[in-house]
Amino acid sequence: MKIQFHGHACFSIITDNGTHLLIDPFITGNSQAKISADTLNPDVILLTHGHWDHIGDTVSIASRTGCKVICIPEIKTYLTGKGLSNFHAMNIGGGYQFDFGYVKMTPALHSSSIEENGQNIYLGNPAGFLMKIDGKTIYHAGDTGLSHEMTLLGNANRIDVAMLPIGGNFTMDINDAMLAARALRAKLVVPMHYNTFPVIEQNAAFFSNQLLNYGVLCQVLNPEDGFDM
Repeated sequence: MKIQFHGHACFSIITDNGTHLLIDPFITGNSQAKISADTLNPDVILLTHGHWDHIGDTVSIASRTGCKVICIPEIKTYLTGKGLSNFHAMNIGGGYQFDFGYVKMTPALHSSSIEENGQNIYLGNPAGFLMKIDGKTIYHAGDTGLSHEMTLLGNANRIDVAMLPIGGNFTMDINDAMLAARALRAKLVVPMHYNTFPVIEQNAAFFSNQLLNYGVLCQVLNPEDGFDM
């Protein structure tokens, strides 16, 4: 399996059999992005919530590739109105065994909507994803604040990689993300959702060094960096 970072909260996961999972494909308009959305050809898109910097290029990518979109039901309804038709809707606490692995939708403390014509459209509850693929357990927290559910997830699962927001303002900051990392007891933490906008500028190297003080490994990725598991 390979995990690759595309900036902000967008990751690709390439399974051992070649299935390409793409999480929160915010590429166009992403100041960190080094690729074009036209170059991404996923088999599956997973959406944590409905904000524009997470739905991102979903419509253009899914229209072109016909890939499946895994999301909350309200986002499915919204994207159906944009012409998409290949979905698997889930909800908080629910899990499903796909051909590529198991996906569970986890709670996130955030909001979820998108603005169109000056109006906010409610897009259901925000979420994270706990994925069990190729014998590994991966947790993408989505946009979230610190929550007790992270302790429960850490107690119930042996998490190999946890992707955690550190930007503050809209999500956890570095201090809360350190608490989250310890609660999750992940083997490796990857910071995300920082430095895309001035209001979420953070020092990821400082975060990594602080985690080492607690015996937690951290991998800071630049856009298009990745690693094999």
